[in-house]
Amino acid sequence: MATFLYQLGQRAFRRRRWVALLWVAVLAVVGIGALSAAEAPDDSSSMPGIESQKAFDLINEQFPGSEANGASARIVFVAPGGQKITAAGHRSAVDRFLTEAADGPQVADVSSPFEGPGLSKDKTTAYATVTYKTKDDEVTDVSKKELEGAIEDVRDTGLTVEVGGSALATEAPAGMGEIVGVLVAAVVLLITFGSFAAAGLPLITAVIGVSISLAGITALANAFGLPSTSGELAMMLGLAVGIDYSLFVVSRYREERAKGRAPEEAVGLALGTAGSAVVFAGLTVVIALAGLSVVGVPMLTKMGLSAAGTVVVGVLIALTLVPALLGFWPNAVLARQSRGGQTRGGRAGKSERGPRIPRIRIRRRGRQLRRSEEPGESQALRKNREPRKREEAGSWSVRWASFVLRRPVAVLLVTVAGLGALAVPALDLRLGMPGDEAKPTSTTERRAYDALAEGFGPGFNGPLTIVVDARDADDPKAAVETVAERIGATKGVVSVSPAQFNEAEDTAVLSATPSTAPTSERTKNLVHTIRDERSATETETGATFEVTGTTALNIDIAKKMQDALIPYLVVVVGLAFLLLLVVFRSVLVPLKAALGFLLSVLASFGAVVTVFQNGHGASLLGVDQTGPIMSLMPIFLVGIVFGLAMDYQVFLVSRMREAYVHGEGAGQAVVSGFRHSGRIVVAAALIMMAVFSGFMTAGDSMVKMVGFGLATAVLFDAIVVRMVLVPAVLALLGKRAWWLPGWLDRLLPRVDIEGEALNRRAVEPPAPTGESHHDMARV
Repeated sequence: MATFLYQLGQRAFRRRRWVALLWVAVLAVVGIGALSAAEAPDDSSSMPGIESQKAFDLINEQFPGSEANGASARIVFVAPGGQKITAAGHRSAVDRFLTEAADGPQVADVSSPFEGPGLSKDKTTAYATVTYKTKDDEVTDVSKKELEGAIEDVRDTGLTVEVGGSALATEAPAGMGEIVGVLVAAVVLLITFGSFAAAGLPLITAVIGVSISLAGITALANAFGLPSTSGELAMMLGLAVGIDYSLFVVSRYREERAKGRAPEEAVGLALGTAGSAVVFAGLTVVIALAGLSVVGVPMLTKMGLSAAGTVVVGVLIALTLVPALLGFWPNAVLARQSRGGQTRGGRAGKSERGPRIPRIRIRRRGRQLRRSEEPGESQALRKNREPRKREEAGSWSVRWASFVLRRPVAVLLVTVAGLGALAVPALDLRLGMPGDEAKPTSTTERRAYDALAEGFGPGFNGPLTIVVDARDADDPKAAVETVAERIGATKGVVSVSPAQFNEAEDTAVLSATPSTAPTSERTKNLVHTIRDERSATETETGATFEVTGTTALNIDIAKKMQDALIPYLVVVVGLAFLLLLVVFRSVLVPLKAALGFLLSVLASFGAVVTVFQNGHGASLLGVDQTGPIMSLMPIFLVGIVFGLAMDYQVFLVSRMREAYVHGEGAGQAVVSGFRHSGRIVVAAALIMMAVFSGFMTAGDSMVKMVGFGLATAVLFDAIVVRMVLVPAVLALLGKRAWWLPGWLDRLLPRVDIEGEALNRRAVEPPAPTGESHHDMARV
C-alpha cells in the first residue's frame, strides 16, 4: 500500500497538469449532467415492513386516485375577541373562502367546517381541509398562490387564519451552516499552518470534491430516486472529510520538506504514509455509511450510499489532486508570514514563485559533503530546523502525552467517569418524529397546531387512521360498524368519525381522535392497545383492520429504528474491527477504538436528550418546544460518528504504530504520535465541529438536533476519547497494545500503513533532480 501510494503521489506531482485537467473535466461532465437531469421523484415516505405503510398501500389500492399520502392543507379560523365563528359576518367570510378554494387547480375536495366535525364546542374555532389530487411536491405554484390569495381575503375580514398541513408548508431558514463552517475551518487551518497557501489548499480541494459530489447526486437523483436530504448530508460530510483528508496530506508533506526532502520525494513520502491513513480512514467512513442499508429503510440507504460516494471522492482528491496542486506550488505551503511581510528564512514572496531547480555545489571538508540550494528554499528550512525541533519538543501535544503517560490510571478513571455521567440522560431517550409542535411560534404551522389543540383538544392534531378490510366479511357494513364501536370504546379515544367506503363498499376508512398529544407516551400506548385487542374483533366480524396515520407511522418508525440499532452496530463495528485489525496488526487497539466510540456516542446521546428532550439549555439554541428525539437520529448519529471517530483513530494511532515499528519503545511511540499528529487531529476535529455546528443556525429544530448531536459527538470522541483515553490505555498496555497472535499475523494481509517499505527513503534523502548518488560519490 505505502509503495503504491508513494508512486501514485510522485506520478500526480509530475503529471500535475493532466491530473488537474482530469478533475476539471470530471466536474464539467457531472455539472452538465446535473443541469440536464430531471427532478427526482419524492419516494422518501416509503417505509416497508411496518403496519402503517401496509395500511397506506391498502388505501391507495382500494381507493384509487385518493393518494393516501397526497397533499392537503388544513385552514384554521379563529374568531377575534371570543366571538363565535358562526356569526353571520364570519360565516359568510368562511363560505366565500370555501367557494374560492374549491375552484383552485388540482383541488380534489374542500370540507366545510359547518357540515362536519370542523367546529369547536365553544364555536370560536373552525377548520376546513383542502385536499389535492396530487402529492406534496407536485402541487404547482399556481395552485399554492390561488389558495394563499383566498386565505388573505379571509384575513382581511378580521378573522385569524393559520395554515397547517403539507401543501403550503413553509421551509425553515437554512441558516449559515456551510459558510460558518468554511470560515471557521479557514481560521483553524491558518493558525495550524501559518500559511495562506497551506490553509487554502485543503479548502479548495474540499469545495471541488463537494461540488463534484453534489452535481453527481443531482444527475443521478431521478434515476435512483435519491431524496433531497442526500445532498444536504453529502455537503456536510464532504466539507468535513474533504478538508481533513487534505489537511493530513499537506501536513505530512510539510514535515517531509522540513527534513530537507525535495518536493517530489516529499509528496511521495506524504502519500505513502499519511495517504495510507487517508485510505483506511475513508474506508471506515464508507463502511459506516453503506451499512445504513441493513436498517431496511430506503431513504436511509440512499442517503448513506450517496454520502459514501462523497467520501470516496474526497479520498481520491486527497490522493491525486492534492499532490498535483503541491506540484504547482511546492514551496508556497511552507511559507510562514512574519510581521514585516517577510517570509521566515527568505525574501518576501520568494517561496511562492513555483518550482525551483536546486543548484548543487559539492565542497569537500574532511570527509563530509555539503549541499546548498537557493536561499528561498533549503536555507530557510535549515534555519528553521533546530527551532522547529525545540518547538516540537516543548509543544503542548508532547507535554500532554507525557502527562498522561505519567498518570494513566487517574486520567482513564476521570475520562470514563465523565463520559459516563454525560451518558446518563440517554437512559430516558424517547424516540418519535416531531411535527408542527416543534416548529418556532413564528410559523403559521405552529400557530395552527396550537389553535386546534386549544379548540378541539391535544389529540386532535394526531388522529389515528383505521383501515378496515371487510372483503371477507359476511356483512361488510356491519363489520365496519362493529370495528368503529370497539375502537370508540377504547380508553383514550375521544371520538371516531363516520366510515368512508370505497366504491365496492368492502373497505372503509375511519378516523379515531386520541385524548392526548401525538408525541405523548399515552398516545403510543393507545396505538399498541388497539392493535393488541383487535384479534377478538377480527374473529367476531371476519374483517381485518390496521392502524395508520402520521401519529401511528411515527410510532412504527421509532420502533423499527430501535430494533435495527443493535444489528447495525454489530455489522458496522464488526467490519471496522476487521479493517483496523489489518491496519494496526493488533487485537487490543481496534477493541479499544470500538469501546471508546461507544463511550463517546452514548455521551452525545445524553447531551442531545438533555437539550432537545429535557429542555436544559434549549433556549440558547433557539429551540421553542422540546419533545421526543427524532427517530432516525440514533442510527444517523451512530453511522456518521463511527466513521469519523475511526478517522481520528487511524490518523493518530498510525503515527504511533509507525514510530513503534521503526524501533521506538511503546511509551515513546505514544509521544511521537502526539508530536506529529496531535495538533493536526485537534485542528481536524475543530474543523468538523465548526462544519456541524454551523447547521445549528438553521431554523428547523431537527436540523439543529442533527448539527448539535454531530458536533458534540466529535468533541467527545476526537478531543476526549482519542486525545485523552487512547494514550492512557496505551500507556497501561505498553507493548501488549501491539500484540497479535502468530497464527493471525500469518493470515492477515500486510498493507504497510506505517510506510515501513519507505523507511530507507525516509532515513536518507535522495539525490536532487539532475544528480545521481553515483555522480555525487564520484565528485
